[in-house]
Amino acid sequence: MAKQKIIIAIDGYSACGKSTLAKALAKKLNYHFIDSGAMYRAITLYFLREGVSLGDEQAIGQALDHVKLSFENNQRTGDSEILLNGENVARAIRDMLVAEKVSEVAAIKAVRQAAVAQQQLMGKRRGIVMDGRDIGTVVFPDAELKIFMTADPAIRVKRRFEEQYEKDPAITIEEIKANLELRDYIDSNREESPLRKAKDAIVLDNSSLTRAEQLDKVLAWVKELQQPATA
Repeated sequence: MAKQKIIIAIDGYSACGKSTLAKALAKKLNYHFIDSGAMYRAITLYFLREGVSLGDEQAIGQALDHVKLSFENNQRTGDSEILLNGENVARAIRDMLVAEKVSEVAAIKAVRQAAVAQQQLMGKRRGIVMDGRDIGTVVFPDAELKIFMTADPAIRVKRRFEEQYEKDPAITIEEIKANLELRDYIDSNREESPLRKAKDAIVLDNSSLTRAEQLDKVLAWVKELQQPATA
């Protein structure tokens, strides 16, 4: 009998490896991976390109009317990559300029409402893994498995620095540290859907775990939750 497909919601701080875990889970379970962070980064990229003032509610609303987000599978890597109005921006959204603005953009009520509406629509098909900041608390409060990821701050800085250095060798570890500290503060203190651990979420501290170890741990949690679907 086929196993019941569930929704897996992964929340946590920046540079904790949420997307890495979510992608691995989706591939292993043959689920759909939806990167909510990429959605907010794509919106941020659009705002930057169009010169949208973050203090102008009317301009923000008009801009959001022209933002169409979707995902496609990369045939070479198998990864789910985001499209902004039909353009693959998977690489462009990782620019440091986007990283510096994304938390501020994601804190805007209209932006979150627009993104959450799209995310909930995607979740209706179930069998999905989604990571972000408010997935288990706002987007999918009834998700069968909620995970809250964390890691030692120094390890998070090191991980993000290594990731960004490949793209920009001029980046400094001090810039990365400052960026993560600012994002943590904004994510945790914003008025609209702040970063919070859902009451029924399982904490996953991966400071000393390898990618394989954390994947095995979460797959064991999924196995416990999955029950054969009734005919």
